[in-house]
Amino acid sequence: MTRAFDKIKNNPDRIIIFDTTLRDGEQSPGCSMNLEEKLKMARLLDEMGVDVIEAGFPVASAGDWEAVNEIAKTVKNATVCGLARAKKSDIQASGEAIAPAKSRRIHTFISTSPLHMKFKLQMEPEEVLNAVTESVTFARSFTDDVEWSAEDGSRTEDDFLCRCVEAAINAGATTINIPDTVGYALPEEYFTKIKMLFERVPNIDRAILSTHCHNDLGLAVANSLSGLRAGARQIECTINGIGERAGNAALEEIVMAIRTRPDLIPFRHEIDTTKIMKLSRTLSTITGFSVQPNKAIVGANAFAHASGIHQDGMLKNAQTYEIMTPESVGLTESKLVLAKHSGRAAFKNKLKELGFDLGENAFQDAFDRFKTLADKKREIFEDDLIALVEDEIIRENELIKFVSLQVQAGSKGPQVAELCLTVGEEEKCERVEGNGPVDAIFKAIRAIIPHTDAHLQLYQVHAVTGGTDAQAEVTVRLEEKGKTVNGQGADSDTLVASARAYINALNKLLIKRNSLNPQITP
Repeated sequence: MTRAFDKIKNNPDRIIIFDTTLRDGEQSPGCSMNLEEKLKMARLLDEMGVDVIEAGFPVASAGDWEAVNEIAKTVKNATVCGLARAKKSDIQASGEAIAPAKSRRIHTFISTSPLHMKFKLQMEPEEVLNAVTESVTFARSFTDDVEWSAEDGSRTEDDFLCRCVEAAINAGATTINIPDTVGYALPEEYFTKIKMLFERVPNIDRAILSTHCHNDLGLAVANSLSGLRAGARQIECTINGIGERAGNAALEEIVMAIRTRPDLIPFRHEIDTTKIMKLSRTLSTITGFSVQPNKAIVGANAFAHASGIHQDGMLKNAQTYEIMTPESVGLTESKLVLAKHSGRAAFKNKLKELGFDLGENAFQDAFDRFKTLADKKREIFEDDLIALVEDEIIRENELIKFVSLQVQAGSKGPQVAELCLTVGEEEKCERVEGNGPVDAIFKAIRAIIPHTDAHLQLYQVHAVTGGTDAQAEVTVRLEEKGKTVNGQGADSDTLVASARAYINALNKLLIKRNSLNPQITP
């Protein structure tokens, strides 16, 4: 009796999770790993609770053999598996590579579909049937845990598939894998295929049926779960769904589907799901393959909410828009992403987190500016909000207020600023040329509010966050008769931020002079 049989013989709802990230996953173009990287992944998979780790294809190269052998020496709990074609040289290489493992398996395969037999193998069905028996028998001389796969099983004729499965079990295979090698099957077809084997293969009770589904039509996980519901008790999958072409069934999606929908998928596994994000990020770092943001479970947006309606629901009860908790996959919290679709509730909640408590008028002004910024900037960061709100607080009691700015600039000149300000209750506008756009803006301010004794001491710009769409935060220092003030302004437009900063400094200067009428000049 193999370890897999021991796990399910008295637990018919127990599922064997067979991870092939280090074998099928590594076959994805550009995903090759060195020995240390494979060992690191194997240790993490073992800690996560994976039942079987398919460590590689030992006959493929000396490096692959060494990696499988070292993993066999390292892994403490999982069964270590080596892949082999239906050839003695392959099987012997696998048997020797996995020899040090506490629990070991040989996974041997041969194509069984008419298309593959005719064009790939160039073998007759009876020759393939004989190869099944010979390969499994030879594999049993190395271990009593032998898995046999019918490559392109989903496109194999039922009668011939039944004969091959029966022969493999008679020869000693304890796991029978039915791959949807090219991702061709639909869920109902795959369900029917697995169900058919239980109904027609007389010795099927002596083996565990396994799924191995590819994602060419985006159905790998759906097909795997259909196979599970039809009676399969092992699922072959990979971290992040990596693998040849469109990849394999994603381990994280499989285990979280089982965990989230026990009403329709009443099975259990031993995976520690809180380690999912660590495995996902480690694999991405090793391979250089980033996970798409909208990828289920592990994508950056999987627990992120940008819609104002969704954010409002999340703040009231997270279950309104999340069917699992971020903590269950190893994250610390959900993200309410502030962007152009965000609403007042999310904005107010974020300001509260940042320590800001604004009055209704100041909040509305800040929210309006946030919406304007969000239309220009793809994502709003905390530093953006801090700069925006601090600028709003600064401007709340200003006597001089910014209204609008249009600038004409460029190498051919002239550089012109058209600026409008509210001074007291009156709106004033000026159009002024300058030696550059910033000089033109500052001259326009002086034209509207004369202040001949005030001198510019500092003009400084820095980006609040990274990226070409980052907000600019500008500092302006003015000095008048020994009195110095600093003004700040923030905006996604550096020139607007410059105007705001100068106006802020000028307001402070007027306050220092104890002037209640900003139209009074020095």
